[in-house]
Amino acid sequence: MADSSLETLLGEAAALRRAGRDREAEAAYERLLARHPDLPDSWYNLALLQRRAGRFDAALASYQQALGRRVSGPEEVHLNRGVIYADDLRRPEDAERELAAALKLNPRYVPALLNLGNLHEDRGRKAAALDAYARILALDPGHPEALARTAGLSAATGADDPMIGRLRQAIVRPGLAAEDRASLAFSLGRLLDGAGAFDPAFEAYRQANDFSRAAAQGRARYDRAAQERLVDSLIAAFPLSDGPSPAAAADRPPPIFICGMFRSGSTLAEQVLASHPDVTSGGELDLLPAMVRRLSPWPASLPHLGPGDLTGLANGYLDALRALFPEAVRITDKRPDNFLHVGLIKRLFPDARIVHTVRAPLDNALSVWFLHLDQSMAYALDLGDIGHYLAQERRLMAHWKALWPDDILTFEYDAFVRAPRPATEALLAFCGLAWDEACLAFHKTDSNVKTASVWQVREPLYQRASGRWKNYRARLEPLRTWLEGQGLSTPDDP
Repeated sequence: MADSSLETLLGEAAALRRAGRDREAEAAYERLLARHPDLPDSWYNLALLQRRAGRFDAALASYQQALGRRVSGPEEVHLNRGVIYADDLRRPEDAERELAAALKLNPRYVPALLNLGNLHEDRGRKAAALDAYARILALDPGHPEALARTAGLSAATGADDPMIGRLRQAIVRPGLAAEDRASLAFSLGRLLDGAGAFDPAFEAYRQANDFSRAAAQGRARYDRAAQERLVDSLIAAFPLSDGPSPAAAADRPPPIFICGMFRSGSTLAEQVLASHPDVTSGGELDLLPAMVRRLSPWPASLPHLGPGDLTGLANGYLDALRALFPEAVRITDKRPDNFLHVGLIKRLFPDARIVHTVRAPLDNALSVWFLHLDQSMAYALDLGDIGHYLAQERRLMAHWKALWPDDILTFEYDAFVRAPRPATEALLAFCGLAWDEACLAFHKTDSNVKTASVWQVREPLYQRASGRWKNYRARLEPLRTWLEGQGLSTPDDP
């Protein structure tokens, strides 16, 4: 390799990157830059690979090398550094600094403005977020994402609100990508729902989900049979008849795990806990899903994991958690779909406390359908599929609760909004936390919330989301009948 030319090294690294051989490509760029460090584009490519591998500090350092060597388009590098700080390292102040640097270089740089607006939303700064989106709309009055996000922070005065008309016009604009039409249609549905125009709202949401499916170009297909097989395999891997199983010996206490269906109250439960002085909000962490991907095929690989393997996995998880939150006393890991991984959690952390959030099934299903989720969650695009996914989630959670009845608390959203104090008392006691009145004023807690519930959990407690399905009763009758056949009823008065 010592005699290889610069062109050969560049070609090798680029070919490996294009082939998706990330680990080898990263090593190739490191060899290249050890010999030829003055290559800003190669530092940039190395940073991309390092971030993809979860080596966030290394990626930041490589991006800094690219900046120091005068990379073209430095505002994009500052943007990428900002995304790492915001999404991966949970350091919003540093993220804001990087976005400000990008915009100082290029005040018209729309991606930085969009990310700045989103960062302000995560931090509960509505006026600042609206200002960022207004700056984009001043540059491009038809910018679909900025318009959709502005509408998402607005309230309609009625079905004839000017913003509703503006969204309707934007959705039918020629040449607009399906993903942009989806964002606009979801915002339109939200405004119509808020204005009490329920039939038009339902049609807007139907259109939004259709656009989202079209944007996926055939990739967003929910396979009901495959989901049933997955749940079957998890139940078989952790049978009720098992005796004590090998457990990890982690040297530190685990976080508080919060899981359940999306839109079932998990962000609310986390915000209540994060209002306690001893608890830090971890948000939706990818640590467990990433571990499961490494253990693939899971759960078939479970029998091959001995106590030493489990201890290594447990401590690796805790190391990653501590790197993100070095000063935290107790941390929450609020990843809703970790309900799939409760068995693994209990193997790694036998003393783990798991909060399972539940909500009236029809309200839960409707709320998922009303949300612009990632297309990888293909079940969210169809009400029938949502109902099926919910039934499978409840089936699996029933199994986990049969295995560990004392270690899983059911946090009922509807019961909480009716009577918050007893539900909060039970939640804190379950987690081994002393009572603190601040937990009843969770909407005042200054935390970084990176979910669709970012604004709801910053409002005083309200009950309007309980029973919301009644506004769409006729439309939901087929789903209600099917869910009742699965033993999942939604009472008229929750």
